[in-house]
Amino acid sequence: MAILLNNETKVIVQGITGHQGSFHTQRMLDYDTKIVAGVTPGKGGQTVHGVPVFDSMKEAMEKTHADASVIFIPAPFVYSAAIEAIEAGIKLLVIITEGVPVKDTAKIKRKAKEKGVILIGPNCPGLITPGVSKIGIIPGNITKKGDVGIVSRSGTLTYEIIQNLTLNGIGQSTCVGLGGDPVKGLDFVDVLKMFEEDPQTKHIVMVGEIGGTGEQQAAKLIGDGKITKPVYAFIAGQTAPPGKKMGHAGAIVHGKSGTAKEKMRVLENAGVFTAEVPRDIATAIKNNLSK
Repeated sequence: MAILLNNETKVIVQGITGHQGSFHTQRMLDYDTKIVAGVTPGKGGQTVHGVPVFDSMKEAMEKTHADASVIFIPAPFVYSAAIEAIEAGIKLLVIITEGVPVKDTAKIKRKAKEKGVILIGPNCPGLITPGVSKIGIIPGNITKKGDVGIVSRSGTLTYEIIQNLTLNGIGQSTCVGLGGDPVKGLDFVDVLKMFEEDPQTKHIVMVGEIGGTGEQQAAKLIGDGKITKPVYAFIAGQTAPPGKKMGHAGAIVHGKSGTAKEKMRVLENAGVFTAEVPRDIATAIKNNLSK
């Protein structure tokens, strides 16, 4: 079992002929992801790493009946590309691009909800089911198949925690990068519910950061008993001063609720193990397994 994707998931790469699109298409193919098409207007008829390129999402969907699309397109053009994908009938849309205007994301999110499309991102690393498939840029070589589900707002911290788990012999079920923007598709609550229903996932790791209230919403869900599996969390930005943006557009503290200290407090009150440093996550899971 897996959440969101499996080895039958057919994927389209929007922006496949660009440098990033081409580079990561090869990496996804190397991981056995079923890339069935690419889309770049004006480049139809070409191939990239053996993948056929189409001029439009409509044409690509008619030919391939794909399930998912991943966007590697410059920020000013993401809105039109995303709407095109949604209207073409895609069911899972992953936006890797950083710097997408918030107003564009809000409109994309609204359209996705109207059409029943699952949106991940923007400004995210995508997702991976170890040993099965990946959509996006999470390095496959640091993962290990197992039963720990990871959901994160931070890309690089996700990699650090995945690698630390793997080095400690702890495998992962699915790893989902939500993205660091203030407005995004899936959030912690959405993915926690998916992991709760997934038979393969036995433990859940949350990687949060300062800003926003997504972690508090997750804490309420856990505290209300809606999540029965053990949850472990690391919150980045524990030393961040109020009003200082830390890397991500969404990682800025406005008032007490956005601080790492407050997020850790509410998570701990909900029964979540909260780590001081990322490597403590693997230690806590190993300790739990040995009980």
